[in-house]
Parts: sequence; structure tokens; C-alpha cells
Amino acid sequence: MSLHQRILSEVEGHILSGDWPPGYRIPFEHELTEQYGCSRMTVNKALSELVKRGLIERRRKSGSYVTFPQVQSAVMAIHDVKLEVQSLGLDYIYRLDARTVRKVGAGDSGRIDLPKSSRLLDITCRHFAGGRGFCLEERLISLSAVPEAEAEPFDIVAPGSWLLGKVPWSTAEHRIRAVAASRQAAHALGIGVGAPCLVIDRRTWSGGAPVTSVRLTYPGDRHELVAEFAPSSMG
Repeated sequence: MSLHQRILSEVEGHILSGDWPPGYRIPFEHELTEQYGCSRMTVNKALSELVKRGLIERRRKSGSYVTFPQVQSAVMAIHDVKLEVQSLGLDYIYRLDARTVRKVGAGDSGRIDLPKSSRLLDITCRHFAGGRGFCLEERLISLSAVPEAEAEPFDIVAPGSWLLGKVPWSTAEHRIRAVAASRQAAHALGIGVGAPCLVIDRRTWSGGAPVTSVRLTYPGDRHELVAEFAPSSMG
């Protein structure tokens, strides 16, 4: 085994074993050069390969860090964000930012199909993975479809998790977009204004009645959608 391959293998081993968790700063190049008694070019070659494999990221003037893994979601599945985070082996934190009971307004057009006299619960909350902003959740819940939601504080349990356990849904609609982070989203997720984000707008119904509408905003480097399909048997 060449020295380059040895460095690659040992650093990769530290990462995959969990010795160096996501966000961990790996030794600087000059430190690895001294440790292995080799040239800086050899170390740089090994680290460049780890970047290609998605295991580390290089930050200018800061060093190299173990990357946070991306979560993969099936395009048409409805997932619990908490379970998404935990599937990555990262610590999960939930925070409620705002909770308001109000009537449907003009700004809700296109998000939830309810008469203007209807009452709804408007919730904004955040999900964190390994101490970093993972997802901004902006949700509307129809109180005619889910009246018990009005008494739920949602200060400990996220509304998405609560709804999955309480209300059966019969139909769902997903709209997926790539957007630049707004000032609100950037502040909530700890990213730069204009940074690439993945937005999933989802609406669900039960027996034809609207249940909830949610907008999930993910930093673009922390989430991807996966679809599996087979060739059509027609034509």
C-alpha cells in the first residue's frame, strides 16, 4: 500500500467509524505531513480524494472538516423530519418559533383551500441536526379538519410528527423548487442570504377535506430527493 493510500484509508476509517463525527476538523495538512513523514503533495492528494467521495469539505482559511451527510427522501413519501435526522446518526433538536390561531387570509390563497371564515393554526418551527439548521417548517393546519390541534402547544412535539400519529391522510400533493434563501430562511437556518435551498410545498387532504399545508425549506447541501421508477409497459 502506498503512503497516499495509507493516509486515505486511515482518515476515511476515522470518519466511517465515527471517531471523527460530522463537523470535526481533521488535522491540518502540515500536521498530517509531520505525522506520516511525507510531502504535502501526498497529503493533499489523499484529502482531495476524500473531498471527491463527499466525506470531507474544505473551508477557506479554516481547514478541512468531516461533512454532514445528506438525507435522502423519496419524492412522494411523507417523512417525519425527526426520523430523517436520527437516521443520519445526528443529534436532533426542535424549536417552536411562532404559533398563532387565526382566520384564513388573502395571503393563504394557493396554500390551503379553505373558506375565508375558516380558522387555522399557523406554525413556524425549526429542526436542527448536529447543532446546525436542518429544516425550516412553515405550516398551516385546518382547525375544522383537526380541531384538537388548537389545544396542542407544539412546544415539544413538532406538528409534522404529531399529525402523522393523529390524522390519516388520503391524498397529498408535492411541489419541489430550488430557491435562493430569503433573509428569514437564512437567519433561521444559519446560512447566507441567497444560499441555494430546496423547498418542498406539501398539501394533504383527508376524504377531500384540506388537512394541512406545509413549506419545508432545507439548505441545498443537506437534503436530496430520490425517485425510483421503471420503464413504462406502454409504447
